[in-house]
Amino acid sequence: MQPEPPMRVMLVDDHALVRSAIRQALEAPDIEVVGEATSGEEALEMAPRLRPDLVLLDIDLPGMTGLEAVRELAPRLPDTRIVMLTVSTDRRDLMDAVRHGAYGYLTKDLTGEALQRAVRGIRRGDLPMSRLHAALVVDQLARGARSGGSATDELGILSAREQEVLRLLAEGLTDREIATGLAISPRTVESHVSSLLRKLGVRNRAEAAQRYRSG
Repeated sequence: MQPEPPMRVMLVDDHALVRSAIRQALEAPDIEVVGEATSGEEALEMAPRLRPDLVLLDIDLPGMTGLEAVRELAPRLPDTRIVMLTVSTDRRDLMDAVRHGAYGYLTKDLTGEALQRAVRGIRRGDLPMSRLHAALVVDQLARGARSGGSATDELGILSAREQEVLRLLAEGLTDREIATGLAISPRTVESHVSSLLRKLGVRNRAEAAQRYRSG
């Protein structure tokens, strides 16, 4: 059996010393840092070209924030996992990151060994997030369900664009019709659909549409 190729990682952080420390922490035969960006704008230019397996993205960036960057990157890179790596422990940052398409949320107080473990775990399907942060996300979802189960509450985990796509999907529009209506490409629509299915924990578009209409 051929060994898996190294996981290709891109770093996005405006501090050179921080990037250097992260790169050093990730140094391993099965992990390769393939690019570094110093801003969200630079990440938007580099990531679609590099197509990394993983983007480690800081929230506090000059100009475009990390939260704005993940919102732009997630639909463009459906095969790339985007994980926030930040000093922020703010609950709102956590929830906004997940809504915008982040696959995980890690804080910079991690040891190098823990960071490597989290990165390797992504290939096994592990969630790169502390138990506390995972509990906060689940709690937020549960609160939305208990508050009356309206579409807005239950679908609050979705980004605004994903909610738009789901609304049009529930109205019976095809991907091409949704793409035309939102002035985006059909491939981007497919990426949004894939993301919202994962976030809602449903198997197909029909179940997602039913979830929307049930509100």
